[in-house]
Amino acid sequence: MDIIIHLNPEEVNLISACINNERWAQKRLYEDHYSQMMALSLRYAGNSEDALDILHEGFIKVFKNLHKYQTGTSVNAWIRKIIVNTAIDFYRKDIKRRSDELDSAKHVCTTIPDAISTLSSEEILKALQRLPHSYRSVFNMFVIEGYSHREISELLGINESTCRSNLVKARTKLRELLLAADSDFNERK
Repeated sequence: MDIIIHLNPEEVNLISACINNERWAQKRLYEDHYSQMMALSLRYAGNSEDALDILHEGFIKVFKNLHKYQTGTSVNAWIRKIIVNTAIDFYRKDIKRRSDELDSAKHVCTTIPDAISTLSSEEILKALQRLPHSYRSVFNMFVIEGYSHREISELLGINESTCRSNLVKARTKLRELLLAADSDFNERK
């Protein structure tokens, strides 16, 4: 059975115009995908300035490599992969790798049934951005993007045990930050 993918002629024309370095098309492609890719960048970055750096560097790569895009695949998914890889490169370039031991990770339990339900997405994002970069990257890649520990360790150049340790620590720290934000919210009521 053959699968037929119907292409949007407008999208095909937009990609062709971008490949031909037509600024209006590049602007449109950027604007069409800005919101989703900025949200993705914010999850990886420690602050909005770093997120913009990741986003802009990622779009530069998109425009330089648009000739490699294969018609019929999702443009959004293709751009997303480039942004994630740019965030990983950002991590590699700007952060010294630290090897944390799994033994030093602490587990935190809470009796609060639904601590984050009272928090806004902005408060959750701020808590995520407060994680150390190595924890935040592993957390995003594993929990949000669905990479395996092996894939993360290869992409970030760390041991699998360090990857697992950083994930445990990220979850622990994020839980602490969210509980603190939740208690601050409840005190404001």
